[in-house]
Amino acid sequence: MKTFSEKLLELRRREGLSQEQLADRLGVTRQSVSKWESGTAAPELSKLVALSDLFSVSVDYLVKDRLEEPERPAPEAPPSTAKLEEQVEEITRYFRAWTWESKTKLFGLPLVSICFSFYPHMLRNRRTARGIIAIGNIAVGVVALGLFSVGVFSLGAFSVGALALGALAFGLAALGPVAIGLLAFGPVALGLWYAGGVAALGGKIAVGVAAVGETAVGYDAAGTHILLWGNGLTQPEVEAFLLEHNPRLWTPLLKLLAFFGANIK
Repeated sequence: MKTFSEKLLELRRREGLSQEQLADRLGVTRQSVSKWESGTAAPELSKLVALSDLFSVSVDYLVKDRLEEPERPAPEAPPSTAKLEEQVEEITRYFRAWTWESKTKLFGLPLVSICFSFYPHMLRNRRTARGIIAIGNIAVGVVALGLFSVGVFSLGAFSVGALALGALAFGLAALGPVAIGLLAFGPVALGLWYAGGVAALGGKIAVGVAAVGETAVGYDAAGTHILLWGNGLTQPEVEAFLLEHNPRLWTPLLKLLAFFGANIK
């Protein structure tokens, strides 16, 4: 006579299922299946019914040790895609998501949170890394790194933050191919106050090949105060021009904008 645990193990192996695959089909954990097969726990009635349907056996056969499984008629045609689907499921299971969080927490958030999803429909999973330091496809944290990142310091393809670096960056200070912020630097830079780049649009100061701002420095420039690059400008020349029209300009920012202005090529 066979016990329930022996029958379950035999049926699962006969169907070519792993413990995790069986658990997924039943909506339980792999640990639950392992306990059933070791005889340390038994499934509830609803799971017994689900097992009987899955393996095409009676509930009586599963729970009564004295009953042997009746012979099963050979299928008319084996399902040609079933095994392939199971193999694909087994492979993709390892690529759906990988997550890790540190046990150390600050302000109720993990110090480090990592969540990567490699499944083809990863954006539909909406899995997000949230922590002081967040790394993932979608990352939200004080320091955030990801395809989509939001943080005080943010780095990603699409980045939003106080300091944002990315292909498309929005922030108080933004740096990237397309940068938008109070202070913006990049090939296309839109700064509410200051902008530097190939095409620069700044509310107060713009420095670039094409620059538009109240104070503008560039090959082509438009604004109230204009300094054209012409045959070249030195950094001191640009600094003097910017200070003339913006005497309270923060020195590090002055140096950075003057560097851009002297190296427009």
